[in-house]
Amino acid sequence: MPSGEVHTLIVPKILEGTVIDHIPAGKALEILKVLGISGQEGLRIAVLMNVESKKLGKKDIIKIEKKKLTVDEVNVIALIAPTATINIIENFIVVEKFKARVPDVVENIIKCPNPTCITNKDREPLKSRFRTISREPLLLQCDYCGVIVTRDDIPRLIRR
Repeated sequence: MPSGEVHTLIVPKILEGTVIDHIPAGKALEILKVLGISGQEGLRIAVLMNVESKKLGKKDIIKIEKKKLTVDEVNVIALIAPTATINIIENFIVVEKFKARVPDVVENIIKCPNPTCITNKDREPLKSRFRTISREPLLLQCDYCGVIVTRDDIPRLIRR
């Protein structure tokens, strides 16, 4: 790039929906997957990956038009991308902004990886429930069998 030239990235604003910002670089596609967003839903989605960031060095950004995330969806994002910021957009304006935060209790979002855990038995009506032992590094413990789950385990354990 010639000296003095400014490099800009142009992505249109969205009328209404959600912008997930400050995602660790390389995690955007993983977030779309765990949210169950494949692109077949008809939603307009912008995915920016490895964008320069003052805080993170590099980051990913996801813009999803006409979708407001549920509490469970925000919790899933927090499990994968603890630095993520959620922006709710209405009429092109950010009306709500908050950091994704791993909850103290993660209930019925991920399944226990222990095949003998009571929550994995078909005849038992129990929902999985994990307590957050540590946020960094992320460690969750099953309330029923005591198994420990790490951030790397989360994507394969998401309930769909």
